[in-house]
Amino acid sequence: MANRNFFQYLIVTLKGMAMGAADVVPGVSGGTIAFISGIYEELITSINQIGPAVFKTLPKKGFIAMWQEANGKFLLALFLGIAVSVITLARLISWLLINEPVLLWSFFFGLVVASVIFVARAITKWRLAVLVMLVVGAATAYYITQLPPVENTASLPYLFLSGALAICAMILPGISGAFILVLLGSYKTILDAVHERNLLILATVFTGAIFGLLSFARLLKWMFQHYKNMTLALLTGFIIGSLSKIWPWKIVIETREFDGKSIPVLEENVSPLSYPEDPQLLWAILLAVAGFSLIFMLEKLAAKK
Repeated sequence: MANRNFFQYLIVTLKGMAMGAADVVPGVSGGTIAFISGIYEELITSINQIGPAVFKTLPKKGFIAMWQEANGKFLLALFLGIAVSVITLARLISWLLINEPVLLWSFFFGLVVASVIFVARAITKWRLAVLVMLVVGAATAYYITQLPPVENTASLPYLFLSGALAICAMILPGISGAFILVLLGSYKTILDAVHERNLLILATVFTGAIFGLLSFARLLKWMFQHYKNMTLALLTGFIIGSLSKIWPWKIVIETREFDGKSIPVLEENVSPLSYPEDPQLLWAILLAVAGFSLIFMLEKLAAKK
């Protein structure tokens, strides 16, 4: 695990804020931001450290040794940034989604296109198996984004599964955890549970999320250790397959009422020329270029450091 000073942990917190901002947008994954900001493998490894072995360190060597073994400072700084971002930026991004959707999606579209190039460049050797994994990842992500949402359900085993799947999606580049909850029909139930402080439902979802996070992190770590190029190709495919979900110009076909608001759950991508409202083409292109450029600016800053 990396040794960092206070300023470097502050940078990790800022990266967490960027992940949180992405997770607020349905269709954009915080895992994508983690990857392009250079902390993805450390995040997976750190989560993987949390298990029975690290807790056995507590009675033997004390809390500080356990904290260091779990890379606690990194995880605390990162999740603090995610929490701050979700709390402070959720309202702004929700407002942009309603009032300036084309411009917001354009920025994220440019950012995610650049992410495809960024992740694919990490693949050191292209072979047939690597290409197959790329296609499988793209097809899987595209299929998920085209699925119709199911009806709302409050079954506790189902909510446990929803929490597990959503958290796995959140750490996978290209797939949004919030979007998975909408697809599974659990979004409204969980949202209502938050407002009503239904501790049974919240505890069930939280337990499912912890189970999914710890088990999935182990799988990802094993894949990175044994099949790194194929894993990177799979993740690249996930990001490519998610591009249809964040295409800026969409026509809403079906909406659902969540917390008194109409949330689009089924949309159709259209050309900017056939978009029924002002396509804002110039500003959309400029923001897409800005999002695209931001990734490589961050890469250059990281290289200088």
